[in-house]
Amino acid sequence: MSAIFHEIVTGALNASRLEQAATVLGVIFVWLAMRESLWNFPVGLVQAALSGWVFFQGKLYSDAVLQVIFFAAMIYGWWHWGRGTKDEAALAVQRLSLRGRLAWSLGTLAVCGAWGAGMATFTDAALPWWDGFIFAASVTAQWLQSRKILENWHAWIITNTVAIGVYWSRGFYWFAVLYFIFWLLAWGGLRAWRESWRRAHG
Repeated sequence: MSAIFHEIVTGALNASRLEQAATVLGVIFVWLAMRESLWNFPVGLVQAALSGWVFFQGKLYSDAVLQVIFFAAMIYGWWHWGRGTKDEAALAVQRLSLRGRLAWSLGTLAVCGAWGAGMATFTDAALPWWDGFIFAASVTAQWLQSRKILENWHAWIITNTVAIGVYWSRGFYWFAVLYFIFWLLAWGGLRAWRESWRRAHG
């Protein structure tokens, strides 16, 4: 255990300023999203830009492209959530049907397979298949979150679990710790949004 702690501290001290800044902003971003605050979007936009550059430098190309998609999804989410400031009932937390959950799950796995195969064939990506899963599942989670759908937190819990191992293996210790914090916050977000959904739907 002491060796693991030493590795975390050493990695944290040696991390770039960009990785450190992205880590702090990432925690703030998820905390604001958990509280259904519109401010999560401007914070998330800066965090995505910083993270994208760090991932590109580390040859985690799927994660770098993912930040671009996050950026676009958050601009949409900012607009979509902003409608709720005018009509709160129009932007209550929603849930997927059983068919919707199945469709999103199968779609995510299909994107994962196609993206992972592409990264493995055409790039020197470090972990193409695991990186591909993070890519596909994160796109699903971010889109559902932008649409204010409860199941986004389920997707984030699964995504963050995989991401912790991937980033740790690549020496991104700040990001590994960040995604562990994300994992904890996702459970809190799931609980908070579930209560919000119950209040909105009786």
